[in-house]
Amino acid sequence: MKLTFLGTGTSTGVPSIACDCETCLSEDPRDKRLRVSILIEHRDTKILVDTSIDFRQQALRAKIRRLDAVLLTHCHVDHVFGLDDIRPLNFRYGAMGVYANEIAWTDLRRIFRYIFEPTHFGGGLPQLIPHTVVPGSPFCIGEDLEITPLEVIHGKLPVIAYRFNDFAYATDLKSIPPASMDGLRDLDVLVLDCVRIKPHSTHLCLDEALEIIAELKPKRSYLTHLNHDILHHRDSALLPENVWFAHDELVVD
Repeated sequence: MKLTFLGTGTSTGVPSIACDCETCLSEDPRDKRLRVSILIEHRDTKILVDTSIDFRQQALRAKIRRLDAVLLTHCHVDHVFGLDDIRPLNFRYGAMGVYANEIAWTDLRRIFRYIFEPTHFGGGLPQLIPHTVVPGSPFCIGEDLEITPLEVIHGKLPVIAYRFNDFAYATDLKSIPPASMDGLRDLDVLVLDCVRIKPHSTHLCLDEALEIIAELKPKRSYLTHLNHDILHHRDSALLPENVWFAHDELVVD
């Protein structure tokens, strides 16, 4: 399995507009963060998690030419507003399966009403095959790839983390229910939310993320959804062994 971080930034991206902080002015490419999204490649299967607001730019940069499915964690702007940009892939390969929980589908049908209740034809519409995921109910896409949705809590919003065999991706969360913690054990790689060093009301801060990692004990962990408080070269010294800050275009096997 191959994991590519397409984006590792928080909702404003890094650098942030009108900010002159050390991270936003940094020339280190690891401090240039598009909005969060990952690409999973397993055998011949290619799966995107979240159509971030930067998806077009990410797809061009990563040379994405085909996708077998899109999985959505939740319906916040930074995670879904690139949905319209799957159209060029539809033009070549037809309708695409999109997976999300019931709460997200309610908001997606409202925000992208023009897709689900078209009032005109012409210009091209995204072609979606909607699938509703249920926490704890695994499904398969492609060959030998079992995907288990796990519910985590982002403030008060239920968000879907996804486990792919022995890899899991859990972004945008403040707490993890016990059943989902159990579903995140025995991992080779865990990618986990960590918005900043100091506490946040709806996201994990660094200490909270490290506490979860210490309990779950994955072999390797990567922190994502990073805001501009985190300067890569400076703050990497705060991390224990086998834990890293992710960065855009990082590839993990």
